Amino acid sequence: MNHSKNRMVVIPTYNEIENIETVVRRVMSLEPAFDLLIVDDGSPDGTALKVRQLQDEFGDNRIHLLERRGKLGLGTAYIAGFKYALSSGYEYIFEMDADLSHNPDDLVRLWQACAVEGNDVAIGSRYIQGVNVVNWPMGRVLMSYFAGVYVRFITGMPIMDATAGFKCYRRTVLETIKLDSIKFVGYAFQIEMKFTSWKYGFRLKEVPIIFTDRTKGTSKMSSKIFKEAFLGVVQLKVDSFFKRYHREVIQYR
Repeated sequence: MNHSKNRMVVIPTYNEIENIETVVRRVMSLEPAFDLLIVDDGSPDGTALKVRQLQDEFGDNRIHLLERRGKLGLGTAYIAGFKYALSSGYEYIFEMDADLSHNPDDLVRLWQACAVEGNDVAIGSRYIQGVNVVNWPMGRVLMSYFAGVYVRFITGMPIMDATAGFKCYRRTVLETIKLDSIKFVGYAFQIEMKFTSWKYGFRLKEVPIIFTDRTKGTSKMSSKIFKEAFLGVVQLKVDSFFKRYHREVIQYR
């Protein structure tokens, strides 16, 4: 078992050749050490090839690569990554974007919020201490902020940044929430994961971060993704009335 076996960062990619080497090198430089799993959806720009080159340098015991055929969605990429990490025995499993909008240094703070402070899910939050977003136009900032207000109003979940995609989970959370039952694939996936964790009674903690919009590559946001999130929140709340949140651990091997 290597020294970073307790911590795996899952990063979905599609056409991130301009960012992937930088983000990998920054994660590999952290102390304590973190392992990486890149889930690439058939990027035609050579993202997976660059990851394989980095595996030659750092070792495939530190950098793992899961290649899928075509764009299958953010949510399914994370689910595949979570199952891989669980079956590999990792205790703390992270979500992070490939475009450097999330500062890799903050992985340590998210891990400490779970491993040291005893939380079950740590959320890198843009809004827990004001609005900490760089390089976004004001319209997108307002849309994101009020999406959080909307989610809190509909669900009752006390989370300021409901759509955040920078998180640390204890493995027991992912073993409990029945990954195959997660419905959404876009940004609603991020809301569903938090809401389901909260309904199961896990302890969620928001950790303040500064979010910096990508400077290279192309954003994957679309009106379809936003619509899924808007309507999905109501569906999540309605479905919760008919669901029993009884903790039962599922083993992934």
